[in-house]
Amino acid sequence: MIPLLLALALLAAPMEPSAGNGTRLKELVSLEGVRDNPLIGYGLVVGLSGTGDRQLTIFSAQSLTNMLQQMGVSVPATAILVKNTAAVMVTATLPPFAQPGVHIDVEAAAIGDAANLQGGLLLLTSLKSVDGQVYAVAQGSVVTGGFAAGRGGNSTMVNHPTVGRVPGGAIIERAAPSIAPQRSLRLQLRQPDFTTAQRISAVINEKFGVVKPVARAQNSALIGVDIPQEFADRTVEFIADLEALQVVTDRPARVIVNERTGTIVMGKEVRVSPVAIMHGKLTVEIQTVETVSQPGPRSQGTTQVVPEVAVGAREDKARSLVLKQGATVEELVRALGAIGSTPRDVIAILQSLRAAGALEADIDVI
Repeated sequence: MIPLLLALALLAAPMEPSAGNGTRLKELVSLEGVRDNPLIGYGLVVGLSGTGDRQLTIFSAQSLTNMLQQMGVSVPATAILVKNTAAVMVTATLPPFAQPGVHIDVEAAAIGDAANLQGGLLLLTSLKSVDGQVYAVAQGSVVTGGFAAGRGGNSTMVNHPTVGRVPGGAIIERAAPSIAPQRSLRLQLRQPDFTTAQRISAVINEKFGVVKPVARAQNSALIGVDIPQEFADRTVEFIADLEALQVVTDRPARVIVNERTGTIVMGKEVRVSPVAIMHGKLTVEIQTVETVSQPGPRSQGTTQVVPEVAVGAREDKARSLVLKQGATVEELVRALGAIGSTPRDVIAILQSLRAAGALEADIDVI
């Protein structure tokens, strides 16, 4: 039986926002224009112990031939064995406002038939963004965090040795294309909500807009903020003060159900109307036993296997519960546990409550 997991939010959000009780604005919003930028490149990992690409991976040999030609060595691609070389795709994330000379981590993943990148060395690789510009170059030893050992049937593998990481292996060559705030900011909510957006603007105006409001919620996901005159030359300080503000968030009543794992998550906002629940279970069991039938002495019969099928049905007595006006999530969970409900039973009961209009929440099945 899958264990029943119920996660409850123990603290209910108050009706009005409070400056001393809530979540930092830093966790709720992101600054428009201040974002990460993905980088990608194609490179070669060399120095492998015979675990690189095989002869069938043509582009590995072609890449190695092109590289050697740039160094003054001319070798036909068909004459190169690339078992110590692997073609990889290199990816990295360029942080906002990253400056040239800063080191960032990169990841290398085999794209051929290489079996293991352990102990390999990533050669100089250019990393480009979606605009085609080179923003970083990567090179260094690949750390796989796993290994593969043995051959044929006597082999073992730990983790995923065809993907590795080069810590600090890339050097930024071009500044990240981030937009520096000037006279105004635009805050983007990570979880769009009209009530939360209004509360954020109210908290910002309470702190910085005593004389004139500086924040206005434009929609459920965007808040415009004018930088006060006293912070005109201290934009970073103003943003830091904004991130430290405490805001009480609001969220819709929702029940999350994962039928595969038997996990049910319900928030404190979920309310249950007065309702009576009757729950029972019908069990049908079919058993098949194979018996051997032996022929009599000196008979012409043969030994046969005869299946004997037994069918049984059992219906448990219905268990009922009554939830009164103003029932809370704790009472609902306690009541469902009292009647011995399994995860599938709870899911069915919640769906029935929602259909009956007794559960004031949305049910999301993931």
